[in-house]
Amino acid sequence: MGLIALATAVLAGCGGGGKGAPSAGPGALVGAPVASFTVARLGGGEEGVGDLRGKVVLVNLWASWCPPCRQEMPDLERFSRDAGKDGIDVVGINEGESAQTAAAFAKKAGVTFPILLDLQQRYGAAFGALGLPTSVFVRRDGTVAEAIDGPLTYAQMQAKSKRAQEAR
Repeated sequence: MGLIALATAVLAGCGGGGKGAPSAGPGALVGAPVASFTVARLGGGEEGVGDLRGKVVLVNLWASWCPPCRQEMPDLERFSRDAGKDGIDVVGINEGESAQTAAAFAKKAGVTFPILLDLQQRYGAAFGALGLPTSVFVRRDGTVAEAIDGPLTYAQMQAKSKRAQEAR
């Protein structure tokens, strides 16, 4: 891969965030009810994003093979620990990897927030993910406040979560 193509791929995030993703991207979700599918939860059980209705939630789609996802993960973990004090939940959704792969990465990265395993990448498709990571901020009423393709910094997560906490 040429240097320009590699730089473009890294700046744009990791491709393949969702099979059949609409071209409008995740931003088109703002104001709509968040999609929810029941999938396996790392460590046991099943859960869906809809199970968290009544809370402000940052949903982050990621994969261990994605360099921007790996770079974002320390800020996401820090945000999860700090935001929990404000009643904001963070849920990571691994897109398409085995439980073993997701668990090994989460352990190495020190992830403490819940990880859901979306083997069929339904969340990626429903969220219009053009690549990974993709983050969706969900209001207490279950509607999407903001949705972003690409990695976020800790400061961006804080600012966007504040907007998600505001009543519509």
